[in-house]
Amino acid sequence: MNEIDKYINSGILEMYVLGMTSLEETKEVNEMATLHEQVRNEIEEISKTLQISSANTDKKPNPSIKPFILAVIDYTERLKAGEEPTSPPLLNSDSKIVDFKEWINREDMVLPDDFEDMYAKIIGFTPQATTAIAWIKKMTPFEIHHNELERFLIIEGSCDISIGEEVYHMVAGDFIAIPLYVGHSLEVTSDIPCKVILQRVAA
Repeated sequence: MNEIDKYINSGILEMYVLGMTSLEETKEVNEMATLHEQVRNEIEEISKTLQISSANTDKKPNPSIKPFILAVIDYTERLKAGEEPTSPPLLNSDSKIVDFKEWINREDMVLPDDFEDMYAKIIGFTPQATTAIAWIKKMTPFEIHHNELERFLIIEGSCDISIGEEVYHMVAGDFIAIPLYVGHSLEVTSDIPCKVILQRVAA
């Protein structure tokens, strides 16, 4: 058995798809997926299998898993095709939509007509942060982050972001940072999908 097969059979890819890997493990899987088509294909197959399994239970799968797996695969394919890596700025309270116009205005950063709950396109990946443009149709599920800080900059549409007991009414141009260990969710309040810059930063 070669090293790639050993890696695939180790169980880490299943943990990755379920969102149960540590920050370091997540970085490792992303790097392996970038380098090895066999790993990318296995991630896709695991995702499909888990979706089928989830469809046969009362519990709905986290709708953000699939779009971000597909976003990682899309990003690695773009890099293989010659796209130069870029470094979007870190989001903060002074961030403006115009800071991201280089990526927002790209012809390939568009929402497909057949998207379901969420769609994402990664625009930058470093050991410090993963940055994506994301579109959310209705909501994101309740979740808690232990190893990474999640930040949002609203580009289009509007939403309510619940963090603990507080609800923040967000519109285009608004920034918010999600603290560690606090439950949060997002509900779209506009007639159009809420388009955001989504950044996950190593804690």
